[in-house]
Amino acid sequence: MLTTLCLLLAALLLLVLPAALGLVRLLRLGGALVMAGLAVLAVLALLAPSAAVMALPLGPPWAAALVALDPLSAWFLLLLGLTGAFAALLINPGPRHEMVCFPLFLFGMALCITAADGFCLLLGFEAMSLASWAILHERRAARLYLMFAIFGGGCLMAAMGLLAAGAGSLGFAALRAAPPEGFVALAVLLLVTLGAGAKAGLAPLHLWLPLAHPAAPAHVSALMSAVMVKVALYVILRMVFDLCGPAQASFWGMPLLLMGAASALLGALRANLENDTKAILACSTIENVGIIAVGLGLALMFRGADMAVPAALALAGALLHVMNHGLFKCLLFLGVGVVLEQAGQRRLDALGGLLHNMPVLGWAMLVGALSAAAVPPLSGFASEWLLLQALLGAWRTGDALFQFAALVALAMVAMAVALGAAAMLRLWGLVFLGRPRSPRVAGAEDVSGPGRAGLLLPAALSLLLGAFPALALGLMQPVLAQWLGPAVAMPGGVLGLSAGDAGARYMVLPAILLLGVLALVLWRGAQWRGGGGATRAPAWDCGFIAPPVHLPFGNAATQPSGEGFAQPISRMLAGPLMAARENVAVPPPGSMASAEYSASSADPTWRALTTLRAARHAVSNRVDRFRALSVRHALGLLFATLVLLLAVLAGLERP
Repeated sequence: MLTTLCLLLAALLLLVLPAALGLVRLLRLGGALVMAGLAVLAVLALLAPSAAVMALPLGPPWAAALVALDPLSAWFLLLLGLTGAFAALLINPGPRHEMVCFPLFLFGMALCITAADGFCLLLGFEAMSLASWAILHERRAARLYLMFAIFGGGCLMAAMGLLAAGAGSLGFAALRAAPPEGFVALAVLLLVTLGAGAKAGLAPLHLWLPLAHPAAPAHVSALMSAVMVKVALYVILRMVFDLCGPAQASFWGMPLLLMGAASALLGALRANLENDTKAILACSTIENVGIIAVGLGLALMFRGADMAVPAALALAGALLHVMNHGLFKCLLFLGVGVVLEQAGQRRLDALGGLLHNMPVLGWAMLVGALSAAAVPPLSGFASEWLLLQALLGAWRTGDALFQFAALVALAMVAMAVALGAAAMLRLWGLVFLGRPRSPRVAGAEDVSGPGRAGLLLPAALSLLLGAFPALALGLMQPVLAQWLGPAVAMPGGVLGLSAGDAGARYMVLPAILLLGVLALVLWRGAQWRGGGGATRAPAWDCGFIAPPVHLPFGNAATQPSGEGFAQPISRMLAGPLMAARENVAVPPPGSMASAEYSASSADPTWRALTTLRAARHAVSNRVDRFRALSVRHALGLLFATLVLLLAVLAGLERP
């Protein structure tokens, strides 16, 4: 199995050749086949877990590089293989460096996930970061992303150095045998949280993500959001859960719990305020990564308190959401890429009515949007239900501080879930419903060929995992046994999910049946009330007069805009947190011009950095005043300082 893994990794490197030659079809086919092979290999590794380690003939001067495929690696490799295959099917021709960096990006993520020593883990992590940085189109986004990548890589290198100093080796087996203790362990926790948190986009280290993900091509954005940020979470799992040993205190989960809750709320709120479709999905990624981090923090807290059942519930919910979010977010980013290719627009206010000309894309993206909105019985609801049940059970820890932190996190995550649903409704409704706002949008064509398979397959998997989450939980069993022991019970069965023996239950199949009956009743009721005939009437234009002849698609001003759709949320929630502002320019009486509405907001982290920069400039200006002193004033200041120091020394010497 490890030999097959090495052959597939080598095949990823060989894909650089067709990418450099511009053979896009060969790159699509080869990339999809190699990534599908990695997914099959990951399933086999989960069905037959193994702790074998393979030494490569390559590596640093002091030792050979090591790779392995334990259950945790296999779970994340399965996500990479599936989403990588879907993204490869929608590769579009681009600059040569962009095409070459794509297989290197895949190779870096695969190497980091399957590493069995610190050298391979850091090498894959940095290769992933540099390859994705080279693909970004916008200079500002690339510069900011590189800064955070350097910061994250430096923190992880320092953490790995502290781990290796106590073990005398970079191999994971040696690191497990000598876990850190005391202040060294706390330093490792801090460095890993900062380094991997910066790559995952956890607040307040998330500033690069809303800029970098939209700046990449659609197939790369899909992998950055679906897999790359999850690789950072994998690093947290590997270095904190695994290499630091199981005997850690419960407070180790507090940083992930608080950072995750803040990320979830901030990302969901920003997703409701953005008007760029890819920026909306990027901010939604911040929300979902925050929710996963909350689950990981809860698992650490419960494991530190020797509570295996709640720890299994939290860890299962986090890992299940890793898979679910990867699938539906890959689908949404690939769909937005098709929209950009066909309609030439990414802004909500420039799109509309695409469901009429692009039904396959529209219905596939509806599945992804409903999954992201955590609507039952789709996949996003199952994993978020497990995580919310774990949060509700945090009162069992017995520590008032942890209970209060979990209560705050529960309120923030619940609000984030509601805001995330509103953001997905806004995205899909304004893009696919209504009327086209331009001739090119009206002439957009639906996806076909391999691209259609790249959209329908993740949509089908989202439906499958939503209806049968037990399939994913069954594959996940070796991962939970690896961290919590083989006797831990799975939080689910054939019919649904459960939060322990005496906890709540989510019966998936009965819920599907009930929703189907309600939908049938509503449909038949609408037919009965409608009188049995189709009635056609002009579209409602909010009281505006009929559009003139030169506007065959109607007046765009009569349709809801992205800013107008977000206005209630902006007024209620975004004022104090996001500094949201509105401006309505009303024309003078007698003017035929229309009123203009504009809205603005600012991320609180950006505002904090701006405040610090202003304070630094103020201090610098005061220092410059001292530089402008004359010789007489400078000597007087020096003499006064000397007298003050002598007085202080005299006071200290007095008995």
